[in-house]
Amino acid sequence: MKKEKRRKAGMKKNTPDHDAENESNSDKSKLTELLEHPSYQELMQKLDEAEKKASENWERALRLQADSENAMRRAERDVANAHKYALEKFVAELLPIVDSLELCISNVPNEMQEAAGSVIEGVRLTLKMFYTAFEKFGIKQVNPLSEPFDPEFQQAISMQETDTAKPGTVISVLQKGYTLNNRLIRPALVTVAKGKE
Repeated sequence: MKKEKRRKAGMKKNTPDHDAENESNSDKSKLTELLEHPSYQELMQKLDEAEKKASENWERALRLQADSENAMRRAERDVANAHKYALEKFVAELLPIVDSLELCISNVPNEMQEAAGSVIEGVRLTLKMFYTAFEKFGIKQVNPLSEPFDPEFQQAISMQETDTAKPGTVISVLQKGYTLNNRLIRPALVTVAKGKE
């Protein structure tokens, strides 16, 4: 009898009615889960968190984009400056040569002017070629004689009292200055007039 009960119990488990009952129970639990959704406050809290996270990610993306654009602009500016001022060191090396040629012309004694005329003319032509080449590459001479003193492009070596010029005016240029594309390579060394005390 016990065997029979066990067999009937075993049959019950494997019967299609029993499977249908299990499926209906699982469907009920799924429906219950679906019907039991979070409260309105919980949903609003989750929505606020999601919006906050999205806003933070958007701001981060904008910052990264701005940083990237700034880096590109900096790189472009650096490359442009490298092209624009690449000659700076080379020009700085040439300036003493130009200075020497200018001194050669201005310091020839009067008694030798006639005898050295052709040499002086050759030096003048060489200087003219230098000036033309400088102009071609954006190199300008700063020769501020009789102009107001400008500390941005000039360096005052001394001050001198004089009646012939206004105070603050350049009365002599000891060494000419030069700029490359409006960037100072070497300041002009000058003497500046000062008023009488």
